[in-house]
Amino acid sequence: MKSVSIIDYGMGNLLSMQRALEKNGARVLIASNPEQILQADKLVLPGVGAFPDGMAELEKRNMVAAIHEYVKSGKTLLGVCLGMQMLFEESEEIQPTLGLGLIQGKVVKFPEKQQNGSINKIPHVAWTQIEPVEISWEQTFLRSITPGTFLYFVHSYYANPASKLNLLAQSPFGDFHFCSAAIHENVWGTQFHPEKSGETGLNLIREFLN
Repeated sequence: MKSVSIIDYGMGNLLSMQRALEKNGARVLIASNPEQILQADKLVLPGVGAFPDGMAELEKRNMVAAIHEYVKSGKTLLGVCLGMQMLFEESEEIQPTLGLGLIQGKVVKFPEKQQNGSINKIPHVAWTQIEPVEISWEQTFLRSITPGTFLYFVHSYYANPASKLNLLAQSPFGDFHFCSAAIHENVWGTQFHPEKSGETGLNLIREFLN
């Protein structure tokens, strides 16, 4: 049985992620301190809420250094929604805030208007397509997903990778596209919620476990 730990820092929807992992046969552990993070075989960083609050909670629990040490070990970390955003260097949400810095780039707010003046509906709460950019999905955790598949999103900010080499998938919003999945070696992230995206999301979680 695969073992995977979910980081509990007080801001993640642990139950839905736990159920999705268990449905794929995983043994789920809750990592609520640095020692449990370091002992994890695979690690998930979930997240719901504001970026500054999320980083403050990780720092208060002394988890930031442990996450960095875990990643240096070569084991896999998956960030979901806010969890993905915190993988990046900084965010402009509410106030400038440093992130984990595991992927180069910045988290920014969706534009309020399109180029033609139309108002964008923020937050972005929708089933939205994901598409590859330059990186083939064949050797990644998205390999079981057909390009153009709809997955579930809910967010007002998005991560903007500094390099296209970290841009695994993009999705449309108004008249432009945003990063919906990112990757840097053993650090992976999805802006969408695989645990809330039906059978397709479960397939992605299965790939993560394997």
